[in-house]
This record gives sequence, C-alpha cells and structure tokens, in this order.
Amino acid sequence: MTSQEIRQKFLDYFKSKDHLIVPSAPIVLKDDPTLMFSNSGMTQFKDFFLGYKTPTAPRIADTQKCLRVSGKHNDLDDVGRDTYHHTMFEMLGNWSFGDYFKKDAIAFAWELLTEVFGIPKENLYVTIFEGDASENLDRDQDAYDFWKSHISEDRIINGNKKDNFWEMGESGPCGPCSEIHVDLRTPEEKAKVSGLDLVNNDHPQVVEVWNLVFMEFNRKADRTLEKLPAQHVDTGMGFERLCMALQGKSSNYDTDVFTPLIAKVEELSGKKYIGILEDEKDIAIRVVVDHIRAVTFAIADGQLPSSGGAGYVIRRILRRGISYSYRFLDMKEPFLYKLVAVIQEQMGAFFPELEKQGNLVTEVIKSEEESFLKTIETGLIRVERLIEQTIANQSKVLPSEEVFELYDTYGFPDDLTRIIAEEKGLTIDEKGFKAEREKQRLRSKEDSAQKVYDWVTLEEREENFVGYDQIEVETYITRYRKVENKDGEFYQVVLSNSPFYPEGGGQIGDKGVLENATESFEVLETKKENGLIISLINGLPKDAGALFFAKVNATERKNSQANHSVTHLLHEALREVLGTHVEQKGSFVGPDYLRFDFSHFNKMTEEELALIEEKVNTKIKESIALQEFRNIPIQEAIDKGAMALFGEKYGDSVRMIQFGSSKELCGGTHVKNTSEIGHFKINSESSAAAGIRRIEAISGDKSEEYFKNLEKQVSELSQLLKSKDIVKSIEKLMEENSSLKAEVDALKKEKAKGEISDWKGAYVQKGDKLLLVKRTSLDAGSVKDIVFQLKKEIPTSITIILSDADGKPMITVGVSDDLAGIYQAGALIKDLAKEIQGGGGGNPGFATAGGKNLDGLENAYQKAQNI
Repeated sequence: MTSQEIRQKFLDYFKSKDHLIVPSAPIVLKDDPTLMFSNSGMTQFKDFFLGYKTPTAPRIADTQKCLRVSGKHNDLDDVGRDTYHHTMFEMLGNWSFGDYFKKDAIAFAWELLTEVFGIPKENLYVTIFEGDASENLDRDQDAYDFWKSHISEDRIINGNKKDNFWEMGESGPCGPCSEIHVDLRTPEEKAKVSGLDLVNNDHPQVVEVWNLVFMEFNRKADRTLEKLPAQHVDTGMGFERLCMALQGKSSNYDTDVFTPLIAKVEELSGKKYIGILEDEKDIAIRVVVDHIRAVTFAIADGQLPSSGGAGYVIRRILRRGISYSYRFLDMKEPFLYKLVAVIQEQMGAFFPELEKQGNLVTEVIKSEEESFLKTIETGLIRVERLIEQTIANQSKVLPSEEVFELYDTYGFPDDLTRIIAEEKGLTIDEKGFKAEREKQRLRSKEDSAQKVYDWVTLEEREENFVGYDQIEVETYITRYRKVENKDGEFYQVVLSNSPFYPEGGGQIGDKGVLENATESFEVLETKKENGLIISLINGLPKDAGALFFAKVNATERKNSQANHSVTHLLHEALREVLGTHVEQKGSFVGPDYLRFDFSHFNKMTEEELALIEEKVNTKIKESIALQEFRNIPIQEAIDKGAMALFGEKYGDSVRMIQFGSSKELCGGTHVKNTSEIGHFKINSESSAAAGIRRIEAISGDKSEEYFKNLEKQVSELSQLLKSKDIVKSIEKLMEENSSLKAEVDALKKEKAKGEISDWKGAYVQKGDKLLLVKRTSLDAGSVKDIVFQLKKEIPTSITIILSDADGKPMITVGVSDDLAGIYQAGALIKDLAKEIQGGGGGNPGFATAGGKNLDGLENAYQKAQNI
C-alpha cells in the first residue's frame, strides 16, 4: 500500500463507523496562548474536551499536521539520529466526545490494524495504565478486560504513569491511555529476545504505533485531579510509523513518505543515501528531508521565518537543515527550495494549501537559504579570527562566551565551530558553552515566567461578548484567578457581559476600566483562552461578586477599529492594483497604526502606492455603511464572495464584514461607516520576507495628527527660509551647496597633488620591489585617486594607505600591473582588515576595506611594513 492509500483507508474505515471526517487544522496556532504549534491530534479539539464548545459531531476522525520542536514535546535533537523521530508528522486520530469509550475504541483499533491493514496479531503488544498510589489512581482494569477479548494476556503489559497516563499540559484534560506497539524485527531476532522486553525501551523496530487516550479527568493548576463531566476518547496514530509497519520497512525514511524526497536530495547533491544510522551523510539527508517538510507546511499555513516566537522556531529548523547540508553534503548553494515541488506532488491532493501557497513557500525558503549561507561564510571569518586569537593567547580551548556569541547572535552553528576548531587541534569549552546556553534559557524563561492559579468560580452566569454593540455595560465577574509574573501580582477575570474585545485576528485586545461605586480597576489587556474572554486587572475586588460597570477605552477602540476597517479596504485595493495573487499574510491593528503583510514579489512603485492610497480614500469618502453578517454558515459566506485566508481555522458559523465590494471573514471590531476612518496615509512599504511585502499606515486621529504636524513643519521651514515659496528657496540652497562642494573638491585635489609629490619619494626598497605604507586623513575618494596614479607611475610597487578620515578606519591597497601575478591586492587587504575588525575586497590590482576598530590602524601599519 502507498502512503496515500494508507491514509485514505484509515479515514474510510472510521467513516464507515459513523465518524465525521474533518480536515487538518493549521499546523501554526494563531490564537492559543499556551501553544505555538499543533503538537498532537487533539489540539484543535481542546475546547470540546474542556466544555467551552459543542462538538460538531459526537464522533470525528482526521489526520492532523503536527510539529514537535519546542516545549515539553521536543523531538528536534533526535531527528536524523534514529529511524522514527520527526519534527513534522501526521497524526491519524479518531475521537469520541461523550459517545463511545474504552470498549469500542479498543475494538476499532484492533479491527483496523489486524483485519483492514492486515498486521499479524503476533506482532502486536498493548500497554495499560498500572495505576498510581500517589494520586489514588487504580489500575485500568476495564482496558485490561476489553483487551483480553482480542489479544492474549501475556501481550498486555502494565505501564507506569509516565508512559500510560496522558496529559495535555500542566493542567487540563487527561486520563489513562493504552498504547499499541508493533514488533517489526525478523523472526530470527524475535527468537533471541522477546518483544515483551523491548516495549517502551527505545528499540527502533519495536515501536509504539497508536495511543488510545481515555479522557476522564481534569488536571487542576494545584495538580489535583477532578472527574470530567463526560468521558471522551482521544487517539493518535503516527502515520509515518504506520507506513513503516505496513510497507515492511525498518525505518520511516525507507517508506514512500520520504523516498521521493531522498531521491531528489541524491540527485541534487550527488550523494548516495545508504541508510546507516551513524553515517553523518545519511544523518544529514534524513535531517534535510524531515526539516523541509516541517518548514514547507508551516510557511504554507502562514508562519514565515523570523527572529522571534514561532517564526524563530521555523527559522531554526530551516537553518539546521541548511547547516547539515552545508557540512555533510557539501551543498554551498541554495537547494532545499527545490524540494518543495516534491512535497507538493506527494501531498498536495490531501493538503490543498501546498498547491495554493507553493510559489510563496519556494521563494521564502530560497531567500532564507541565501541569507543563512552568507551568515555561514561570515561566521567562518569570525571563527578563523577567534582561532588566531586563541593560538596567540597560547591556549588550546576556544572561550565559551565567544563561541556562544557566534551561535546566539550570528546564528553560526556551534557544531560547525567545533569541527573547525578540531581541524586546528583545538577544542571548545563545552562546559562553559552549555552554561552560557543554560543562562540564556533561564533568562528567557524568567522573562516569560508566569504562575497561574486555579479559577475561582463565583455565581454561575452566562458569559457573553457584547463588544460589537456596547462599549459600556453592567456586568458581573463569573470567575477569577490570580496570576504572578515578573511585574507583580494581577488577576484575570471573566465577565458575564464583556464589552472588551479579546486580542485576535491581528487586532490588539481592548483596555479600559472595571468599576463600581467603591472600587475601580484598570483593565490592562484582554485575551481569549480556551473560548473564554479574559481581562487582566490590577487587583482583586473586595467584593468580587458585586455588580460592576465595564468601560472600554473609547478613544483607543475608535482608532483601532478604524485601522481594522481600513485593512479590509487596503486588501481589496491591493488586489485591484497588483493582482489577485495578493493575499493577506499577517497584520497588526492597534490604535496608533496598522501593519499589513501580503504576498507580492516586487517592491511597489511610487505610482502604485499613490493609486492604493487614492482607492482607499475614495472608499472612505463614499461613506459606505458596514454590513455585518453574524453567525452565518461558512459556505453561505463563501458563496456571498467572502475571502477566507489560508492558515486560519474557521468554524461552521462565521462572521462576515462587508464594506461595499469588500467582503471578508473577520471577528474584529469595525466602524459603522467608512467616513469614520477619516483619512488613510501610507507611511512605508518594505519587504517582510521573501515574497512578502509590508505596508505600515495610519488613519483616524493619527492621520489627522500627521497632517497637523506636516503643516507645522511647513510653517517653521517658511519662517526659517524667510520665504513662503519653500521649494524655490531650497532649490537655491542646493545650487549654493553644489557650488561650494565643487570648490571643496578642487581644494582636495590640490592637496592630493601635494601628497602625491611627497609620497613618491617615500617608497622603501624591498629587494627588487618598492613598498609604500602611509598614514593619512584624506577622504576615500582622494586616496583612491592617488593610489591609482602611484601604481601607474611607480613600477614594481605595492602601495598601502591607512586612513582615519571622519574617525573611521580604512585601508587601501594598490599593486602595480607588473606585480599583479605575484601579489593580489584582495588577499593583502583581507589580512590587514582583520586588524581593524573589518572586511572588504577588490581586484588583483586595487582593494579597499573599512572597519570598526580605529586603534587597529597602528597594528595594520606594522603588519604592512613586513609585506
């Protein structure tokens, strides 16, 4: 069976068992404060388990794209070193929300594996939870009894809490689980050692293939357990491991999930994949094909590589792949981007975002490769300099601080530094490096550390968001919890009627006040977590159950929603001017400005920007009334022409915002009429990433403020120039400046002529050659002219000029034509530039270099004397 057939058979089986088949949620989580990425199949169903949302069906099945590269579930360092760990993987799953439980879940799993997929029963083992006295948890006797009707008792293994009690996180739904393991060894190997002894012992051929989780508890923040109101089933089967088992392979990488990618890497690199675990070349190929899948899916779902957050994780995965290919596959040019087409061909039919976003993904990866390969080349120079300094200090160990700086600040792989050091007979301070990395980890953890207590529930009341219609409302606190972080002690509250918009869809959360006759609290932020709208306040009311008055900061809300509405008009205008390939790729909407990222491969022209501004402002002047469609079926919204964005997860019912011909699915707050926006002004247009452009702009009060400041500046300039015709006055100043510049240039040339005369007589005879090493304060242009003249007039000569003009160190080297085959100006400059912490280049006859260390000119001067 091919991997495509295996995936389809799984879904068809559960469809026959009355399960609703749903698409995978995006791999990147936009509105979950607890997770960056979907790291398990159950992520998109969290709200169902927690009771915050009603399931669309009592039985569901799917295949979910997952990423495990950070936090508790982190497989990154294992990837490539074994046969079965991956960063991105598919999790096949079936779910029951208060419907069937252990008996049916076990029966479904056994029937599918043994009868539909045909895995021999004698190759399977199962584990059950053995219980845990410290938490008063009994052995899962029910699971044991249900398994007995399918498999012999000697193949049912007791598992401890670590292996057989599944938890979503530090708190949340959890329960005992039953794992199914498959023994893929040869008959000879099985005869020597029983599979019973290898289950859960990291044997590459005795692996867990499916985990059946029986959700029946909720883990509270104080670590106690309470029973859930309903029992649920949450299963996850590793697609790649299942393919390994069904295709008779001993490694996931030998299945057709990976072989087409490996074949392409072999073709592009000229290296042959053998499949040896310890072989660095084979490890590199496994790393490359794994990592390119993870990065491709993440970018297709809207997460671009960046310097922070989820974007940094994606950049790190990609750079790890580039680093391995650079070192072990000898790939010095970008090539990973060429693998995207293979992934599209393999998986595009099931994951349409790969086809839709293919060009963007390819261009982004190519750009990141080009950038990081330059980083590696620059890093190599820094490593060489560090090695020279270490040797000069008569040491054999590279200092940990500098090695960590290369790794952390410049993105240079520490293992590459280690390899280069070993080639020179040196080592790195491993203990110190690990300590530096741990210090950084603790700093990051400290910055983000937050202790969250359990919810305290007050009187049960319905919890509603009323902020679309009201920004001031009477309300009650339904629940609260204490939060402690580096800034102090705060409280998160949930309100019966909340007018505060929670951060989402690019729009920042509302601020405001929560008050009554005796107390007032500042609302510092509002976010959404597990379906709850949570406002952060700066204290706990004495009477938390009292009636309160919630008021949104009206000015900030007005400006935020003006900026949000204008992003919709901007999106439409961009598609009209640039083409329908334009799609929103991210946004920020706050009260002071808006940022809008969109797919487009060229820098916008001034004419295009002016036309965009004109189109948006025309719509504003037309006073188009808002048409809002709340809770309409998503298909109805699509039929009406609403734009749905890739990377977003929409429910069955959606909210559609329409301003004339602009129609988008959106949960944000908006103006009632475009005339409320006032005026739209683009501040900048720039590159956000390869294939992604970014517009930053203002509207509303900030736009009005901008024009007032502009008017003030014009007035001040007019007074300064003593003229109302500012343009004419500036033109006159420019003419005068040009004339004065010409006079200065003429004086410089006269001075240079004098220098030439003096310098001609300063050459020193070095054997049969002439050397001039000179310090000066002349500017770069003058030095260049002099050096060209001297190397032309003085045969068999090398001219080296060290300049400190404007307080910046600069070195210029000239080699006369008759010595060009013996001496290279570029090579000389590279050596001398190290002294001023700089770099540069040129051709064999002429080269220049600038640097940072002015004091280093003296060392460069002494070194030049010895050429």
